[in-house]
Amino acid sequence: MIEFKLPSLGADMDEGTLLEWKVKPGDLVKKGQVVAIVDTSKAAVDVVSWQEGTVAELLVTLGTKIPVGTVLAIFREAGEAPGAAPQAKVSPAAAPAASAAPPAPGEAAAVATRRMVSPAARKHALERGVDIESVTGTGPHGAVTIDDVERAAGQVSVVAPTPSDKTAEMRKAIAAAMARSKREIPHYYVAETIPMAGALAWLAQENARRGMAERLLPAVLLLKAVALALRRFPELNGFYREGAYAASAKVHVGVAISLRQGGLIAPALLDADSKPLTPLMQELTDLVKRCRAGSLRSSEMSEPTVTVTNLGDQGTTEVYGVIYPPQVALVGFGRIAERPWAENGGLKVLPAITASLSADHRVSDGHRGALFLIELRELLQRPEELNR
Repeated sequence: MIEFKLPSLGADMDEGTLLEWKVKPGDLVKKGQVVAIVDTSKAAVDVVSWQEGTVAELLVTLGTKIPVGTVLAIFREAGEAPGAAPQAKVSPAAAPAASAAPPAPGEAAAVATRRMVSPAARKHALERGVDIESVTGTGPHGAVTIDDVERAAGQVSVVAPTPSDKTAEMRKAIAAAMARSKREIPHYYVAETIPMAGALAWLAQENARRGMAERLLPAVLLLKAVALALRRFPELNGFYREGAYAASAKVHVGVAISLRQGGLIAPALLDADSKPLTPLMQELTDLVKRCRAGSLRSSEMSEPTVTVTNLGDQGTTEVYGVIYPPQVALVGFGRIAERPWAENGGLKVLPAITASLSADHRVSDGHRGALFLIELRELLQRPEELNR
């Protein structure tokens, strides 16, 4: 038997609410398949299974709030004979959720026959206190949409969490993670001003050959340059856990994204160092869209090996971030702005950006941090090499 447990989807996650099962008893689960959708303090996240088996039993009912580590379901391994699945053993971390009973046969049948409901609509229904099964869907093939939930919400009188409640919950989660970071991680900071005239000129020339939907933003150049630089500085790309550092063999860049209702989330662009700029730009656009719609994947939340925060055109010229544990580094970019620049005994004005590094002194020191920023600067002077 395999115990499928609720994974931690970030240092600021202690619990989540089960929104939807994507499988039912008897289904074959493949590695990488979405098994459930769980609402965290920041988003509705697709929880993926990294083990294969056949679903024997679903142990948690929809709408139940459960701590990280709770056994959600039992899978039978390949070749294991069907039979009465034993009750999952409740670990100490899962004890508060022990009252979550397995679904009754009728309830399991309801899961199997449930109509199509978008994760965003299901999450919205939970927040508004609406029974999703009672909502009439008007989307394609009768799918339930957010608008359907809104109409149903106008017909019920239920005290439900408001957007301000959700924002307050997110602020508490962010505060807990950042307070832990400043308490436990000895930060050091270095910064470098990087000329961007060549990179922006190359970008303008490249975009002139592309359609509007395929154009690249400066942000994607910065993300790719960070990912490539980290290959040479593994002490900045990994996790510090239980008193020891483990470098990551992959570069998954967490992108800090501000949410319209307030708050911040930093899902990952997976394998950012190995992707050309066009697919990386497409993935970034998709990530921002899904992030603000409240629909992310568990791998995007649990696997960032470093975080990048970019203030963009509306920001200040410098930013110094707080490391997101158990990561050991955060790269910050301010606004690209015209600045006076001394070169070859002369003075001129050119666009430049300040890159900063916040890093963990338990793992690296300022000298290595400075060399990382110099490598980042040099990569941005050769933008055509980033498109590989």
